[in-house]
Amino acid sequence: MKLDYPFKLLVLYLLLSFSINVNAIKISEIEILGLNTVSRGTILNYLPLEMGDEINNKLLNDSYNSLKNTNLFRKINFRVEETKIIIEIEENPTIKFVDFSGFSEDEVLSEKIVSEIKQNFKLSQGDIFVKENLDNVISQIQKLYQMNAFYQATIKISPKIDDLNRIGIEIKIDEGEKALIEKFQISGSTVFDYDELIDLFNMGEPDFFLLNYFTKNDSFSKLEFDAGIEKLKTKFTSQGFLDFSIVNSDITYNEKTNKLSISIVINEGPEYKIGSINFKGNFLELSEIKLRSFFSISKGDTFKRSQIINEITSLQEHYQNLGYAYTKIDSNITKKDNFFLDIDIEIQPDLLIYISRIEIAGNNRTQDDVIRRKININEGQRYSLKDINESINRIKRSGFFSEVNYQIRRRVSESDKADIFIQVQETKTGEISIGLSHSNSTGAALNAGIKQNNIFGTGNTLNANFSNSSAVKDTSFYFKDPHFNNLGHAISYGLFNKSIDASNLDASSYTIDEAGFVVGYGVPVSESSELFGEFRASSIDLKCGSNLKNIFEIEECSSSDDLDTNIVFSYSKNTLNDSFFPTNGNSTNIQTTLSTPFTDFKYYKLETSYRSYSPILGDKTLKSSSRLKFASGYGGDDLPFYKRYYEGGSSSVRGFDFNSLGPKYSDDKPKGGEVSLISSLGLASGVDIIGIDNDNMRIIGFIDAGTLAPKLSSFKLEDIRSSIGVQLSWLTPIGPIGINFAQPIVKKSNDKITNFEFELGAKF
Repeated sequence: MKLDYPFKLLVLYLLLSFSINVNAIKISEIEILGLNTVSRGTILNYLPLEMGDEINNKLLNDSYNSLKNTNLFRKINFRVEETKIIIEIEENPTIKFVDFSGFSEDEVLSEKIVSEIKQNFKLSQGDIFVKENLDNVISQIQKLYQMNAFYQATIKISPKIDDLNRIGIEIKIDEGEKALIEKFQISGSTVFDYDELIDLFNMGEPDFFLLNYFTKNDSFSKLEFDAGIEKLKTKFTSQGFLDFSIVNSDITYNEKTNKLSISIVINEGPEYKIGSINFKGNFLELSEIKLRSFFSISKGDTFKRSQIINEITSLQEHYQNLGYAYTKIDSNITKKDNFFLDIDIEIQPDLLIYISRIEIAGNNRTQDDVIRRKININEGQRYSLKDINESINRIKRSGFFSEVNYQIRRRVSESDKADIFIQVQETKTGEISIGLSHSNSTGAALNAGIKQNNIFGTGNTLNANFSNSSAVKDTSFYFKDPHFNNLGHAISYGLFNKSIDASNLDASSYTIDEAGFVVGYGVPVSESSELFGEFRASSIDLKCGSNLKNIFEIEECSSSDDLDTNIVFSYSKNTLNDSFFPTNGNSTNIQTTLSTPFTDFKYYKLETSYRSYSPILGDKTLKSSSRLKFASGYGGDDLPFYKRYYEGGSSSVRGFDFNSLGPKYSDDKPKGGEVSLISSLGLASGVDIIGIDNDNMRIIGFIDAGTLAPKLSSFKLEDIRSSIGVQLSWLTPIGPIGINFAQPIVKKSNDKITNFEFELGAKF
């Protein structure tokens, strides 16, 4: 029978297949050579082969790649002897240590960064050494040094493997000299001058060499440079130049001089203006006229992105204050002819939200009720962003907490309800002390006492104090309950016994022994203000020195035993967003003191003070403060000389000696005055000091001015003194500390100067 050609091919294929299957080699044994720390079972788990598998090139290649990908071995070899597979391996060493040396702390690297590098690239002690990981580390470090202008930096690696297959690696870095900026040019702008643009970069051409030693203005960092480029783009686009572009950004390194030249060329593009503003979506009860009242921009105005964002935020907060917590407001900008922009503002209010729960955490000492009475939004009440923020500020102003944060979480099962979670971190609110202290005003003193502004976590104040110095001996007890009934009324009471030797206070020679009591009652006027009244009574024993008794204050010094009773009314309002380091809000205090007619003194005092804080220049805070004090006698009596005001020193015009301002007696001792005016302007910034809690530190540049006049009729502007200086304010575990350095700028020849002062209890 004759077979056709296709049938012949089929027969041939079957014969060949049978022949191959008959000759196929199957694995009968797997032998592994070179094992040290890795177990045989671990290797077998990685292999895609097992006993009885058919040996072929694909199986061997897959097995090789599987072991290689484990990074456990530096050498791998497969051999086949008849039906046996022999795997020869050489294990990677275990890391004994990786030491970095030669780098300057925090110039580019730090011990913390080195530790993170070792952990991230598996180069810590006990890790399996993989050369690729080390190569990647070296590459990253070289890039870091390049980015920080250390172009001459070199890295030397010294590895050593011991008899136990452990590797120790020494990485020595020679940083070389950092390349400094020689020239920094920005060209192409017709709207902003060079100084305004270069200020966007935290670098530039070197300052005057003495100043540059501190500013290091010519120090280059690629990260800072890129951040400056982004600020540059934002500055132009936010001012209407939406087509702004960087034409060229060139950083040239001169290897011979080790200097950098930077050139940035920009293209401003056209300035866009506002066309139309259109509102879309669900406005609820707000009319379009009301919506437009939130926006100060109008057709033809220059487009300013930050202004529009702020005004949209203001509108969004309005809806949130109405209870629509998850209101979304989006803006779409459309370019029109002649460089005009149409702005569409779409409003999506979502659901009306009610507060379901208010939870507080972190208050280990302070009772929940103390915090909750500061919260002016209740469970079940409609959501209000304004009330929530004011509540958080009220908690901060209590002074019991160093941090207060909150989160709003919408309920999944009840989409019209949300929970408020408040997290507080308690600060030191009191102390029990015994020991020595020193003050610029009273000198060295022996102190003992208890001071607690949040006793037993109740929010009550308890002060019991004993102090004994050459100038002041003081024993006192004071208690205040700021919320003793459901109406938020406050009560206070105290006892005191105080002796003052004025000769040790840079004043005239006299001593006063005063003992008495004080009781007070306060009522809230609003959420942030209070009216407080006190009755104070004391007996006074006055003894005068020879000059006061015979020359200066003859009439008053002739009588030594006196009764002083007075009534004090004070009004205080506080909207500050923090007790220690406020960044926004203001504080106002007005206090009047009137001695009662049936006692031995007839005098009155009016004292006002005001502090204001505003955010400025990003993360800076601008503070302005003023205080005016006025006192006088009435009914034909003069103000007692020891009731006069004294100024100069850390609490008034810094840079001038304590109690040194104002009129003086003929023996050059301070006489005090009846009118005092003090003002101050300060700019505060955070402090970056390694190893210190920088959130609790501020550096403040300030200008102080003030004067002290004997009478209101003799008040003269030419008597004002002023100073300029720097204060370091630090909230430490023992309380706030202030260090002042001040230099008078308006002074008189006979003024006493004190440039450096230290304060315990100072706040910004």
